[in-house]
Amino acid sequence: MVFNTGAALLDAIVLAAVSREPEGTYGYKITQDVRKVLDVSESTLYPVLRRLQKDDLLEVFDMEYGGRNRRYYKVTPQGEAQLRLYISEWISYSSKISKIFAEVTR
Repeated sequence: MVFNTGAALLDAIVLAAVSREPEGTYGYKITQDVRKVLDVSESTLYPVLRRLQKDDLLEVFDMEYGGRNRRYYKVTPQGEAQLRLYISEWISYSSKISKIFAEVTR
């Protein structure tokens, strides 16, 4: 993609991916879900997950899976509120961009 993905957009996409799993989801699955819309590496994503946790937007817990512990992430109520704000901002932002692009392609 030729457009840079800012931190806020990446945060929004990660929160949206995690929020799709009400009981929580694990890092590798989050990476795979985000990669459906952005070309990101795990090394890019894990600092985002840590930042969202530090900001109380995600809670983190470990569960056993296949004899090993797997780290799970779940959106907090504060994270849900932030995601709603991101969605609202994105709808406004993207419609303005689409409008200006549509005026050029006429």
